[in-house]
Amino acid sequence: MTNIHPTAIVAEGASIAASATIGPYAMVGPQVVIGEGVQIGAHAVIDGITDLAEGVQVLPFASVGLPPQDLKYKGEPTRVIVGARSIIREHATVHRGSVGGEGVTRVGADCLIMCVAHVGHDCQLEDRVILANNVMLGGHVHIGDNVFVGGGTAIHQSVRIGRQAVIGGMSGVERDVIPFGSCMGNRARLIGLNLIGLKRRGFGREAINALRAAYRGLFLGRGTFDARMALVAQDQGSQPQVAEILAFIEASSRRGLMRAGRQTDEAAEAEAA
Repeated sequence: MTNIHPTAIVAEGASIAASATIGPYAMVGPQVVIGEGVQIGAHAVIDGITDLAEGVQVLPFASVGLPPQDLKYKGEPTRVIVGARSIIREHATVHRGSVGGEGVTRVGADCLIMCVAHVGHDCQLEDRVILANNVMLGGHVHIGDNVFVGGGTAIHQSVRIGRQAVIGGMSGVERDVIPFGSCMGNRARLIGLNLIGLKRRGFGREAINALRAAYRGLFLGRGTFDARMALVAQDQGSQPQVAEILAFIEASSRRGLMRAGRQTDEAAEAEAA
């Protein structure tokens, strides 16, 4: 194959599509599958049981599929899957899964992982996720479609980020962020809805107004959170995006739900009551 640079090291057993390109001094392990049109930059390392779908780009000095940073990991055959057309920029790292999770780290289609970002073991990124420079994802983080995470943000292991959410730069995210939410700060708190993202994605006025009313009812109303949630479900639960938020809140969580404002949850509940 003329599109593999002579200085690249490609292990026997690797499966490489004819249209893929592998740059100078790159290293590809024996269990790697590289799809059509994939571009591997100079000095990049692709190892482990790793599948790069059509059109993926891995830029210089990035690494994909190396062992998880988990002391319990003993070389088990876990893996990484990167979806079509995703881009992994310089010095970014994507670690393979662990036996303590699903055994696989997934990056969806059309994602952008910017320079020096880290995707920890067993993370699940859906489609069109953007991680800006220096974002750090602990293990087992789940991020929904169309989420933007600002530069320098750290997300605690096992946190869930709902789809269409936006995370402000330099945030420390310790709890789950609702779909369509906007949060920032150290430690991060909800500050509203991702209205710009909603408009860009074509959500109409009716849907946005329903989400605004639901947000106010859930996070800014009086009474206990359970009572507020029941009232929102009764009044607006038939609206699809509101129903999605309610289902997200009711789903199993290891980290708990991020609330609004800068107070502790206990102080916020006491004030609301």
